[in-house]
Amino acid sequence: MSTKGNPSKILPLMGLMIFFAGVCPARSVAAEEAKDVFTVQSREVSDTVTLGGTVVPFRDVTLSAQIPGRIRSISGTEGDAFNKGVVLVSIEESDLLAKRDSAQAELAKAQSMFQNNNVQFNRQVYSGSPMASDNMGMGMPRMFDRAFTRPFSSMMGMDNPGLSDYAQNYAHGVQVQQAHMSIIQAQSAIKEINAKLRDARSIAPFNGIITVKHVEKGDTVQPGMPLVSFADPSRLRIKVDVPARIVAGIKKDMVIQARLDINDAMVETKVVQIYPMADPQRHTVTVKLELTEKPSGHGLLGMYAEVMIPDHTSQAKSLPTVPRAAVIWRGSLPAVLALVENGSPELRMVRLGGFVDKDFVSVLSGLKDGEKIVANNPAALMTGWGERAENGIKQHTTF
Repeated sequence: MSTKGNPSKILPLMGLMIFFAGVCPARSVAAEEAKDVFTVQSREVSDTVTLGGTVVPFRDVTLSAQIPGRIRSISGTEGDAFNKGVVLVSIEESDLLAKRDSAQAELAKAQSMFQNNNVQFNRQVYSGSPMASDNMGMGMPRMFDRAFTRPFSSMMGMDNPGLSDYAQNYAHGVQVQQAHMSIIQAQSAIKEINAKLRDARSIAPFNGIITVKHVEKGDTVQPGMPLVSFADPSRLRIKVDVPARIVAGIKKDMVIQARLDINDAMVETKVVQIYPMADPQRHTVTVKLELTEKPSGHGLLGMYAEVMIPDHTSQAKSLPTVPRAAVIWRGSLPAVLALVENGSPELRMVRLGGFVDKDFVSVLSGLKDGEKIVANNPAALMTGWGERAENGIKQHTTF
């Protein structure tokens, strides 16, 4: 049937075309959603215990004074970063340098005495007694000593030439040994002073920052007084004391959820250390958890944090679980993109529990069994919808 020239039939046809043009994109979007739709199901989940902890660096050290003296220089202040091997604090060392100069002079003196005594010892060994070795007067004293004095003394029993030579050799040998001991003593004194000179400088043991400066330039310190606290903030950890009754359920490399005191930001942590002994007074075990991602901001070290420790001693509960990839973080508030009865998306605020296995998280409120949500990267899907994400997605809060 021809519609040419019949406006009453053309207008309804144009209306149908406009209707289908509006419906088709919606069906393509729904088909795109269907590929990543997850149906909420409940699973047996253990209760969690929220414990307060503290954010600590991967490693830290407090450098203390090893010698008394006056602070000559400090390389920086709190927050300044330094590489391994950089001198952070130095103590005045002029008195130690003077003592080392004196010790080096003693060493030179001992070396001269050693050389002299060694020469005298060799002379005694190869030339006999001093009287026999003197070669004055064209050899007459030596000839007289050898021809008359020593043989006559030996014949009369007044002298033993062999024993006399032995005694002379032994005496010179003792002098050589004493001079050698003086050299060792002087060298030891220099080593001791050099060690104190090294102790006059506090060196960064690793790459890090100064967290606390305990002294100022010009201060007088004594051994044991703290100088600076130095830490490595490249990897942050949360230190928490866990009651001994639930620590058995914590394993190394276990993933645990935590909340930092920065806009109540939720972060993922991994158990890296479990202390082998409980505190005898508080009956708690210290556990350290490493943040898988370092949050941005200042003042992270020493910050308060809450850790959701699973309590395997309590009776398990049946809670809805969703993929972790389905959670949208709007500031510090978690949400999911739920699909209501007509298939339209709804931004649903939820209250999360703890991690379940590796890829799922429990939901305390906001969802129930059988509801459908967008499972993979819903935030990117919302961005892709553009105007539809702004105008067509409703926001619903249920707590």
